[in-house]
Amino acid sequence: MAVAASAAVAAGVTEVAEKDLRIGAALAAATCSLLGTAAPGVSIAADAEAKWDIDSAFLYYGESDGRVKDLSLSAHATRDFGDERKLGLDLSIDSLTGASPSGAIATGGAQTFTSPSGRDTYTTPAGEIPLDTSFLDTRFALNGSWSQPFARLYTMNAGLGFSSEYDYQHIGADFGVTRDFNLRNTTLSAALAYAQDTIKPVGGLPLPLAQMTDAVGEDQGPGNRGSGDDSKNVLDVLLGISQVLGRNTVMRVNLSYSDSSGYLTDPYKFLSVVDPVTGDLIGRTPAPGASGPTGVYRFESRPDSRRKEALYAELRHDFSGKVLQLGYRYSTDDWEVDSHTLESRLRLPFGSSSYLEPHVRYYQQTAASFYRYSLADGTLPEFASADARLSDMSAFTVGLKYGHETAGGNEWNARLEFYRQTAEAPNEVLIGNQIGNTQMPDFDAVILQFGYHFKL
Repeated sequence: MAVAASAAVAAGVTEVAEKDLRIGAALAAATCSLLGTAAPGVSIAADAEAKWDIDSAFLYYGESDGRVKDLSLSAHATRDFGDERKLGLDLSIDSLTGASPSGAIATGGAQTFTSPSGRDTYTTPAGEIPLDTSFLDTRFALNGSWSQPFARLYTMNAGLGFSSEYDYQHIGADFGVTRDFNLRNTTLSAALAYAQDTIKPVGGLPLPLAQMTDAVGEDQGPGNRGSGDDSKNVLDVLLGISQVLGRNTVMRVNLSYSDSSGYLTDPYKFLSVVDPVTGDLIGRTPAPGASGPTGVYRFESRPDSRRKEALYAELRHDFSGKVLQLGYRYSTDDWEVDSHTLESRLRLPFGSSSYLEPHVRYYQQTAASFYRYSLADGTLPEFASADARLSDMSAFTVGLKYGHETAGGNEWNARLEFYRQTAEAPNEVLIGNQIGNTQMPDFDAVILQFGYHFKL
């Protein structure tokens, strides 16, 4: 999970996208082999003597209005030892820069905030959504996996993963088993994963709903901070079935459960405290000789546990070489965030060595039970967050991928996608003058990826 200074929307989007791509690539390879076609991104020509199969990619993600940008390099290598024994290695490097929304509301005047470190300030112009321009982080991730048959019709796989950022470390392990039935036309799968993450935010962990204070000197610690780090644990369980429905059709259904516990709050997000009647920001004057916030702001607070359940279904069909993929995912959790994802890809081969793959994805979710656009002065709930990622939101992605096989049997590909996210602040979370105004503007992003696949 990518968590960096300011915890940008892009960090979460990129992390989910990378995970979906890894799972999707494996599923595509298995499904297309059943359909008798080559998976997108996998060379049609096979080198019988090649031992390493390598996919490399460079990805650019850039949000509009000078917000978050992500540059990512990744490589996935598979070593075939024969007898269906395979070693997988993944390496990725992400560099995140730009400006990240803090959760504070826009106002008619300029606003000054204390920086995440607690030792500096920054100012947002009048009428603009407050963004923290100090957002900067680099993430390194390494994953290894091993798979092999261990009995007739059984296959096991196990993996270890590690990632590190300036303020976040992750270590995880997973284990899975598959069992074939019905002349290998039906496959049942079960997997278990466990991860432990350590959060070490710049300036320390803010106390839940503590008020933002003036900037302090290098030899002082902010008075609204607790310990310097905390941790969270995540347990994931997955059950799945893949079924060949006909010569050209394969279906897959997964049920998953996730249990997170520990520190689940975003230490870089906060809420504006407003007049309970007008909805306008409560002003504040820094102490004499000090620099600090010009309004009253409180750091967010989230529950220390979260349980999610999800259902995913995918259908792939081969129309004489044209492979259509349709997917749907429904997710719900005890934070009352319910989401729906619809996705479609169509692989269109042309010529003897090229293909086009259009892609469309739609995502929609409801708001968390503790989502607030702002906090009314004099109220202090147990949990509250103004993070747009927990709001009533939707996102739409449309893109196109082009791939070409070289004379040497390798492949290069390029993918261009456009992403738009819209969020809403329902009237029930707005106060006074906030109703009827554009409180959560849409934003766009461009995703550009270049990939190269080869064998060694």
